[in-house]
Amino acid sequence: MTIRLRPVIGALALLLCLSASSASAQFVHTRGKEIVDASGKPLHLHGTNLGNWMVREGYMWKMQNGAPESGREIDQFLRELIGPARTDAFWKQWVDTYITRDDIKQIKAAGFDSIRIPFHWKYFDGDGAEGFRLVDHVVQWSREEGLYVILDMHAAPAGQTGTNIDDSDGWPWLFEDAAAQQKTIDIWRRIAQHYRNNPTVLGYDLLNEPIPNYPEMMHLNPKLEPLYKRISAAIRDEDKNHILILGGAQWDGNLSVFTRPFDKNIVYEVHTYKSQPDQTTADRFTKQRDRLGAPVWLGESGENTDEWIATFARVLKKNDIGWCFWPYKKMDATTSPVTFNQPEHWAEIVAYSKLDREVAHTKQRVKSRPPQEDIDRAIATLLENIRFDHERRNMGYIRALIPDTKLH
Repeated sequence: MTIRLRPVIGALALLLCLSASSASAQFVHTRGKEIVDASGKPLHLHGTNLGNWMVREGYMWKMQNGAPESGREIDQFLRELIGPARTDAFWKQWVDTYITRDDIKQIKAAGFDSIRIPFHWKYFDGDGAEGFRLVDHVVQWSREEGLYVILDMHAAPAGQTGTNIDDSDGWPWLFEDAAAQQKTIDIWRRIAQHYRNNPTVLGYDLLNEPIPNYPEMMHLNPKLEPLYKRISAAIRDEDKNHILILGGAQWDGNLSVFTRPFDKNIVYEVHTYKSQPDQTTADRFTKQRDRLGAPVWLGESGENTDEWIATFARVLKKNDIGWCFWPYKKMDATTSPVTFNQPEHWAEIVAYSKLDREVAHTKQRVKSRPPQEDIDRAIATLLENIRFDHERRNMGYIRALIPDTKLH
């Protein structure tokens, strides 16, 4: 009986192996130092980041230099301005308006082939219903347009960066908090379970810009790769196919913390903003690509002049480095593909936001509070201005990135 079963067991094993291989072949994957599509054709990724949508940053609201800068600070300020109920309603309208089907269509028409979605862990806490509602829409629209989607945990539980960008408490406690690490792992497991059969999703960007280059934080570097391995193991329990994207320490700038790929489908991620857009900068990336024997992808860059952007895009193309510039959209700016107008009375509101916010100083501060009708008008106008039909294209910026764009 055992002898007769051996051919059957062997055939079943072969069938399972072929099924797994066939499933893998439907997804973008790595091949040596390249990222290739399902057919094996190399991908030269040209993407844009949907920053300020699910993770808010003050500078994209013209709030800096003492104004609220993290998502929670902005939320708290709005609650002071318009109350808790209206603030909750504001955020619901914000996420449903800031990125729409028309935006995804425009991104494709501009000539981009991919988008990176920075998300806040809170959207995927519990059953993750709101996070999946939002991201599912964008993934579906992207599938219809032929765009790839990278999912980026931009704000992790307890914070992976310790600054405004991860909406944390001012320290990257993720690397020292076991409960936060487990929550991060659980969220990624849930996301992998949800998208494991979706080839529009290119990969999972596990942590954005972990551990700044502050000397007081760099002792955390040795904890980064072990945490990545734990997150990756949970993902692989659910999803054998999608690319795992690992950002380096020090704002995604330091890949020396990695040894060799611990998974056959890993991409290493770098970010740069203040470097010269020249071959010296590209050499830093290609040397790490050669050392690691795996693709290196520029997940963020930009925030510069059109000339700088155009020069860097040419250098990246010459060195076969895929990119995803930051961000797609922000207030009154020329350093993004699209922009929207600053509302009337916004400058007064920002000035008010910079006043001492200690409860003990409330009496003095509220004397400078703008009239409620001006606040209400500015908030309502902001929600109007972020609508797709009120955006403005920065064609100089778009052409700097994609010279043969179809937009005008």
